[in-house]
Amino acid sequence: MSSCTESSWFARKVVRWRAIASVAWSVLLLPATTMFFIFFIRFRLFHPIQWTSECLGLLTAASTIFSLLLLSGVVLVIGFFNLEYYTVVPSIPCSRVALLAKVLHPRQCVHSLVHCTVGMVVMWCASVMAGGRYRTLGFPCTHSESSSGAHDACLNEYHLFFLLAGAFMGYSHSFLGVVQNMNYVSFQIIQQYKYLRFKGSLPWVVKCSAVQSLYSVRNYVALYFFFGRIPRMWISNTLNLQIDSSLHSLDSLAGLLDFSLLYHLWISGTFLLFTWYITVLLFRIYVTESYRFPVQSTFAEDAEQCLPKVLAEKNTLIMKFLALQDLALLSQHSPSRRQEVFSLSQPGGHPHNWNAISKECLALLNELMQRLVAHHDAVASNGRAKPPSASSDARSSPETSVSSAVMSGTEDLPQTPRPSVLMRTPGSVFLKSSNRSVSSPVTAPFTPDLDSPFSTPALRRLAPQPGPQQATWFGSVQSPHVMRRGPKLWSASTDSQTNGSATASPAPTPSSPPPEQKPSFIEQWLQNRKEQVKGFLAKRVLVVYLFNKLPEASSQALFADGQAHIWALEGLSHLVASSFSEDKYGVVQTTLPSILSSMLSLQEAVDRHFKLPHASSKPVKTSCSLGDSTYKTLRFALRAALKTAIYRITSTFGEHLNAVCISAEHQRRLQQFMELKE
Repeated sequence: MSSCTESSWFARKVVRWRAIASVAWSVLLLPATTMFFIFFIRFRLFHPIQWTSECLGLLTAASTIFSLLLLSGVVLVIGFFNLEYYTVVPSIPCSRVALLAKVLHPRQCVHSLVHCTVGMVVMWCASVMAGGRYRTLGFPCTHSESSSGAHDACLNEYHLFFLLAGAFMGYSHSFLGVVQNMNYVSFQIIQQYKYLRFKGSLPWVVKCSAVQSLYSVRNYVALYFFFGRIPRMWISNTLNLQIDSSLHSLDSLAGLLDFSLLYHLWISGTFLLFTWYITVLLFRIYVTESYRFPVQSTFAEDAEQCLPKVLAEKNTLIMKFLALQDLALLSQHSPSRRQEVFSLSQPGGHPHNWNAISKECLALLNELMQRLVAHHDAVASNGRAKPPSASSDARSSPETSVSSAVMSGTEDLPQTPRPSVLMRTPGSVFLKSSNRSVSSPVTAPFTPDLDSPFSTPALRRLAPQPGPQQATWFGSVQSPHVMRRGPKLWSASTDSQTNGSATASPAPTPSSPPPEQKPSFIEQWLQNRKEQVKGFLAKRVLVVYLFNKLPEASSQALFADGQAHIWALEGLSHLVASSFSEDKYGVVQTTLPSILSSMLSLQEAVDRHFKLPHASSKPVKTSCSLGDSTYKTLRFALRAALKTAIYRITSTFGEHLNAVCISAEHQRRLQQFMELKE
């Protein structure tokens, strides 16, 4: 059975029903939301009795009921897009041109077009419930200059103004969803009931709706002032509606300085955004609710739904994250389920549950460590040739670590400013990496692009150039002055082998490489034109602005899935600490050296990463928005969780850890944790 089929049970039985429940509650809340909107849109300060009677009569009107049906359809559309576009790992563009590519992506264009359409539908419902001059698109002309007199229909620009405002707010909501990662779904640190989460978030949603609506009204009024004549004339000519010249057009100062119009537009925009934000909030609350996976199953057909199997899932990220959350919770609060993790299989007596869980958690930690190593190597070699040293070759990362970084979306890393002192990575983190030839380039995709339009002649001169002498040397550089020559190949002749002689003759000297062919005239001409175009673009301010890397984007992208690693650290550390008194068979002791080595190596890589520029800077507080920005601080949370996990193990085992077989460097760092010096 394929992985997609195996993981479909969770989407079918859990995620889909949670999304349906969130949409159902959003629809049930529509009458109450509409009632408050009617009271605010029909507000009359000096006629309270008439205001109350009009509002109560409008609640049972046929137009209001029809508007509620349309609004229910809008909520269904918004809920469907929430289900299709949500993600638990935010997409972080590392440059402005990458952000522009996300905005112009066809999938995002469809999202924006649909939101513009449903925004117009919501504003049509709002204009109908507001009544008065906003109710219809056309009205009988009273001062018509045509021969047909009062029977001509004129364009109601106020109604058109509301409809275009709905389209503008719909696109703004879709655009800000990309910029602020509004489709990102984060998990709560403290577990709460759904009602308490909704109750605590409701004032924030009301505030964000009002503030964002105010910004949207400001931007829309300014846009309509300059370009409002274009849609007005197009609608007038298309629908054959006259324009009443006796009224002020809304693309003028006299028409826009109408405080009643601006108030009604702001209230309607707040109603639109509040309806959508409530749908998004309920979806987040339902989809991130904790789910309890069985540790082991009695029946073979349920084996794919068990925690050890689900942790290995790579296609359905929401299921993997909920499984890691369940692991962290059971390791802290469920002694009976911990016993299932420590149990042995029958028959056979093998700790399959513990082996599978620890293997997946360690794979997550090692993957993050390799990602940090590759990023540090890319920054350390950013535009300069590194001098040979004892640790420079030992810290070369394998190609698998780079490929994992590419798959995790961190290949677009910004080139941070070059520090004055060459940063060196400790060898204990990088000794696991495979050695590489001196003349081999930096592993892609972190190779400095010497052909980039922003590269300089000084950068090209600093890049290592292959020489003819490098063909006879191999292996890593052991000293700045001494290089190790590769082993010579010796071959014995056929006669000596036949006679049993031990005499050996050196292998023939390899022939010199064939001379390189000179590029043709056309290739040389194309290369020159390419260099000229790059040099021309490198001097343009707009190009540099678009392609320059954002300061903190690379660090945020490295830790975009940091919540999974935090849960893996918490689950492993709590299970190891609990095994000191609960593990009757000692299954944890077999993997304790690997766990400590992985945590200490990750600790060393994280400490090294926070010494890079912009890595330790706190993110700027964003304005009032429903976009979740917790991913910007995941690196700080992971650093704290990692240190806490190591302290949890050392405080439980104490001096017993001196008997664990780990490297000397890791033993030294572990001793610092045991002495509370970290």
